[in-house]
Amino acid sequence: MPQPFDPITINQMTIPNRFVRSATWEGMATDDGAVTGRLIDLYKQLTEGGLGLIISSHAYVAMAGKATPGQIGIDSDNLLDGLGRLTGAVHAAGGRIAAQLAHAGLFALPDATGGEAPLAPSAVTGFSKTPPRAMASDEIDAVVASFADAAVRAKSAGFDGVQIHAAHGYLLSQFLSPAFNKRSDDYGGTTNNRARIVIEVLAAIRARVGPDYPILIKMNCRDYIENGLELDNFLQVAEMLQENGLDAIEVSGGTLASRKESPSRTGIRTADDEAYFEEAARALKENLRIPIFLVGGIRSYAVAERIISESAADGVSMSRSLIREPDLVNRWKSGDHSPAKCLSDNQCFGPAMAGDGIYCVVDKKGV
Repeated sequence: MPQPFDPITINQMTIPNRFVRSATWEGMATDDGAVTGRLIDLYKQLTEGGLGLIISSHAYVAMAGKATPGQIGIDSDNLLDGLGRLTGAVHAAGGRIAAQLAHAGLFALPDATGGEAPLAPSAVTGFSKTPPRAMASDEIDAVVASFADAAVRAKSAGFDGVQIHAAHGYLLSQFLSPAFNKRSDDYGGTTNNRARIVIEVLAAIRARVGPDYPILIKMNCRDYIENGLELDNFLQVAEMLQENGLDAIEVSGGTLASRKESPSRTGIRTADDEAYFEEAARALKENLRIPIFLVGGIRSYAVAERIISESAADGVSMSRSLIREPDLVNRWKSGDHSPAKCLSDNQCFGPAMAGDGIYCVVDKKGV
């Protein structure tokens, strides 16, 4: 049976263990999305902490899709130098890194859109402060091209693969979700139509990066909102993506409008509170051949070991626990299997929103 510290191969990329750093917004890039020395130092620290793979924080593929201040950009060749220094630092420390490619859609940062209405599949209201504008067909084509262009930049900058962000209510997730997507054309209605843009993004990237370059995706198993994406839709789309050449899936769930069932849930106090998308990962493993990674409140080595040894997923992804303990994986590997120190209180997002970069507020207080 597989174990957490066994290697695993994604397309042509082999990583030394089954622990992945899930994409975590750090708020440490410049206003125009350039990598800073603080980011490079952080990623070096994460690599030295023993992770098998690092997924970068969500890098916007177009300025209109920027979601947060201090977010990494991958929408311009002018950013390649910093991105290359970032991947170089990770590789020099012996690690592997994939770039997460993202477009926020209706959750775009108003300052980044120049006052324009954010783009979305449909002009739905009630989810964001600024009402979005439904995308025209040529704008859909432009977004697909921007994802492909960004993937080429990622490969050129030395990233070992890319991850398409189709989770958490961002643009591609919005297209997949009946709650956000009210279109009546080829991009709306049926599950197949709602998945069309995601399939097109995958195909466009594959055509540009070649057959051997790893392409992953992060997807919602459920949206946890009224009329949102449900498990059966998720399984159908995942199977379509596998048949169209996808290499791995990271299972997540929830949106920025899902409240207590958001992607970053609070109140994780026991092992029973962890791995809250495990049911979906197990269902996916029964139907797919490609590697499956599970994110969602994993704090205990015992939980990670059980998930992997039982083949509920091929690996586990962690985010907030690594903000407080970037060396958590090495600690577990040394034999100290005590749970992560993260309290799941989400206070770490506050400093990043204030422009100070993400960090564990509790740890800084010495608690």
